Amino acid sequence: MARFIVVVLDGFGVGEMPDVPEVRPQDSGANTAEKLLNHFPLKMLPTLEKLGLLNVVGETKSVMKASSVANWGRAWLAHEGGDTFMGHQEIMGTLPKPPAVMAFQQSIDAIEQALLQRNYQVRRLEKHGLQVLVVNDCVVVGDNLEADLGQVYNLTANFSLISFEQVKEIGGVVRSANVVGRNIAFGGFVDSMQQIFDAIETKAGPDGKVKYIGVNSPDSGTYDNGFQVVHLGYGVDPAVQAPQKLHEAGIHTYLYGKVADIVQNESGTSYLSVVDTDKVFELLHQDLQQHATGFFCANVQETDLSGHLQDPRQYWKILEKSDKGLEQVIALMERDDVLVVMADHGNDPFIGHTRHTREQVPLLVYHHHTKGIELGTRGTLADVGASATAFFGAELPISGSSFLSLIR
Repeated sequence: MARFIVVVLDGFGVGEMPDVPEVRPQDSGANTAEKLLNHFPLKMLPTLEKLGLLNVVGETKSVMKASSVANWGRAWLAHEGGDTFMGHQEIMGTLPKPPAVMAFQQSIDAIEQALLQRNYQVRRLEKHGLQVLVVNDCVVVGDNLEADLGQVYNLTANFSLISFEQVKEIGGVVRSANVVGRNIAFGGFVDSMQQIFDAIETKAGPDGKVKYIGVNSPDSGTYDNGFQVVHLGYGVDPAVQAPQKLHEAGIHTYLYGKVADIVQNESGTSYLSVVDTDKVFELLHQDLQQHATGFFCANVQETDLSGHLQDPRQYWKILEKSDKGLEQVIALMERDDVLVVMADHGNDPFIGHTRHTREQVPLLVYHHHTKGIELGTRGTLADVGASATAFFGAELPISGSSFLSLIR
């Protein structure tokens, strides 16, 4: 048997989606990859160059060039916005649905009651007429200010005062009491809760009215020391996704990093809460050395975190780590294995805001005996999940079309 390997460079988009001027004007001009290549014109990413990154991006100031032997294309986002959770559900073959949009203020009463019923201590903090919840004086619950406003709630915790396991339990209670697309429970070791409280901000909606309140995650200090995270989704049916379809065909699924946190994989192997890029690739490399067949999907989250921080230098540093990790993946591949390198959305570190950017993503496919194939523009990220299931002869997921016929 052979292996189907997917590496998601989280937030590494290749240009705004065609509908951006209408649905997300704040993302107009976004092109994460092109701007980074232009900003570091003399630096190299040799593996991504070989895989066809410059074929996708087009002309830049970079010394890197297009590859005549690469198999390359791009994929559009079928889900609304530019959300990591929905992006990965789409990659796995889900037919995206419009997410619930509801400011935290609309859910605060129900969430507070659910927490009180479970005997948690809950108080409210107010800023500019809006409120967040403080649970046991060590977790702040409010809007996610980095993702699409109103679609995600955050639980920001200080691990100096509470364990990650306890935070996940609180996250389960919060998740049960709201219907937005995703809740994120995370934290790190922070000197004091005041640092988290000082990072509480409010933001206005499209109508200019202040509607959203939450913790500015990069400013909270939780990313800096011992960061751990779990993503809690709403309304996703794992029975129609690639991992379950592959399990039914006797194929094991291995998930690494953020994708393991947000995609259900009860019958497979999931390496949860792995953020460090080197560690993600270390685990992937170990499994590729040990297992001759299977579906392997790894997420490089630190590219996305660098975008949120609006830090191009850090972003490029993570790309260089990823490039070396991908080089080793290719070295471990057998003749019939397939590698797909892609993204889930954009996170342009030059755009001027700290949220995801709604961008098309690269689709770079490596197969030892297939060279120079243009995959075109795929209409959905779900084509990757569909190709993975088709690769093993399994039933296709609910969404997506396989591109295997182009590379075999």
